[in-house]
Amino acid sequence: MSRGKKILIGVGVAAVLVIMAIAALRGGRSDAVEVRVEEVGRRNLVARVSATGYIEPERLVDISADVSGRVVELNVEEGDEVEEGDLLLVIDPARFEAAVDRAEAGLAEASAREAQARGNYLQAQRDWERIRDLKGRLPEMVTDSEFETMRTTAEVQEALWESGRHAVEMARAGLKEARDNLAKTVIRAPMSGRVTRLNVEKGETAIVGTMNNPGSLLITVADLSVMEAVIEVDETDVPDITIGDSVSVTVDAFPDREFVGRVTKIGNSSIRPRSQQVSSSDQAIDFEIRVTLEDAEVELRPDLSASADVITDVRPDAMAIPIIALTLMDPGEFEKMPNELEGESASAESEDPDEPIEGVFVVADGLARFRPVEVGVAGDAYFEVLSGLEEGETIVSGTYQVIRDLNDGDAVQVSEADSARADSE
Repeated sequence: MSRGKKILIGVGVAAVLVIMAIAALRGGRSDAVEVRVEEVGRRNLVARVSATGYIEPERLVDISADVSGRVVELNVEEGDEVEEGDLLLVIDPARFEAAVDRAEAGLAEASAREAQARGNYLQAQRDWERIRDLKGRLPEMVTDSEFETMRTTAEVQEALWESGRHAVEMARAGLKEARDNLAKTVIRAPMSGRVTRLNVEKGETAIVGTMNNPGSLLITVADLSVMEAVIEVDETDVPDITIGDSVSVTVDAFPDREFVGRVTKIGNSSIRPRSQQVSSSDQAIDFEIRVTLEDAEVELRPDLSASADVITDVRPDAMAIPIIALTLMDPGEFEKMPNELEGESASAESEDPDEPIEGVFVVADGLARFRPVEVGVAGDAYFEVLSGLEEGETIVSGTYQVIRDLNDGDAVQVSEADSARADSE
């Protein structure tokens, strides 16, 4: 073989080796998973619970009728300011005035009967005393039968007198009830405030509520000087809320304003009890939280729709990781890194060996290594890290699907978007 052919063969072999090396490099790169990364740093975290509800005055009174009847006088309109004791409306009193007259007559009759029974008793008592004295002095003048008859008569008359006294008390109570019903035909303002709802007109009939009928809601009087946001919070978030928590409230009618308030009341029972739900598994259990708003520059009206963010915790300058970076992995699916932080991070591992463990993927030497972590409060987009990581470490921060499919030890490469952002920073 000539020298020239040997050179050509050598060059060809070298070219093949170079091509194979390039293909191997390209093949290695194709096996790496493209990920977004982020360094573990410190942030100001704010934990909050979001809920919706409506605006309501802190003090309001729904006025219903205590007696049924036609409204014959109506002295207010919706929106009027009233003072405590002002006359609001009058229900036709004719029937109740007649009831008072009837009760007064019944009391007079009962009193007369009681006076008659008292006189009969006194007469019977005197007759019994005379027979008793005569029996003591001249026993042969009074038979035993006459003696017992007079004593029994006196006892009967005493009982009739007592019955008459009770009848007077009953008649007096009936008169008191009749007068009370008559007084209830006049409805006055129970507090100072504004008439925020008027559900009756002159000439309509007010209905008294019963067990199965709520009755007529006539007027609502509210004090609009102090307003509340009434929100419904899911049962899982209620334990995080305490009295006095700061709240940011947004009212749909004023989208450009933010109102500030504090939690003043937390419901002790759910809004809709389980016994009233068709299927407890399909119905959410919500609790009512009342938030007293601070003085607002605008006048709020009852029933306005509102959204609230309850600030349950604040962590200034806390070490944090993106919420999306946290994932679960079975204990047998990852190998504990030799340089993994010990100590408190061990508490992040479950006592149940089969229970998944929370953690993140730490990027080291081009590999994603799963590391258990313990997290604290959750902000809008970040978790507080209690243990398991050090500040400055690089972790996989996306995408969600990549983190979900990633395995411990997979080769990774930083996405071009992250590289461009790092260069700009």
